[in-house]
Amino acid sequence: MISVLILTFNEDQNLPACLDSVKWSDDIVVFDSFSSDRTVEIARAAGARVLQRRFDDYGSQREAARTQSNFKHEWVLAVDADERVDSELAAEVLSIAKSHVSRFVAYRIARKDYFMDSWIKRSTLYPSWFVRFFQHQRIRYEPRKVHEYPTIDGLVGELRGHLLHYSFNKGLADWRQKHARYAEAEAAENLKDLRSRRQDLAGLLCIADPVRRRRALKQLSMRLPFRPTLRFMYMYLLRMGFLDGKPGLAYCRLMAEYERMIVTKMNELKRSEKSVRD
Repeated sequence: MISVLILTFNEDQNLPACLDSVKWSDDIVVFDSFSSDRTVEIARAAGARVLQRRFDDYGSQREAARTQSNFKHEWVLAVDADERVDSELAAEVLSIAKSHVSRFVAYRIARKDYFMDSWIKRSTLYPSWFVRFFQHQRIRYEPRKVHEYPTIDGLVGELRGHLLHYSFNKGLADWRQKHARYAEAEAAENLKDLRSRRQDLAGLLCIADPVRRRRALKQLSMRLPFRPTLRFMYMYLLRMGFLDGKPGLAYCRLMAEYERMIVTKMNELKRSEKSVRD
């Protein structure tokens, strides 16, 4: 009825709960980047098909998974290993697949982010939407180092259920290491966008397409000064992250730290390119 796709790299801590949340699927594909822990063993023990490919960038990895997985079903639900599918979302996607009638070829899904045992609704700018349920032959991913977005051939709908996101399950040290890698990739993509002078100004007002609006806001934010401070103020004050209590304050500080990583990496790349030219 529905194929499930999970991209992994060293996710033996997160994968069991993720697999348990999609155990209703008869076609679970774990697309692995040659993990060195028990990820593959856990996936196979749960009955998942395991395919492996060396990681180059997130866009290329997702596109390879889309084209190489030989999905059993037309509809695919893409889930990260540190995410869980809630019961409402499972019921929705199964209903859509069973009906065989939908004017949409893909659906956006909102995510609930958890930190310090709490859903931090305001600090994480909820709802953030991600295209994760789709007819796999109607989308494609362009090569992109991070924050990949699919191009969709058809209409996109929205679902009421949620993905539950536990990005801090492995502790703060792992979160910082992972985001240091993200920052390096995002810095490179930001510089590419800046040099191309791409700015989707109309997307800033595109309420009907929150994914496009999110991308447009990112394009705008990379052009602003004092980005770490502005990000903290936007999340903690304007979006009322302070209502999330201590978890909200800690999370907003961490995201300001991540923004500082990106800015630092962008400056490093600029200096490196200048030294090569000189």
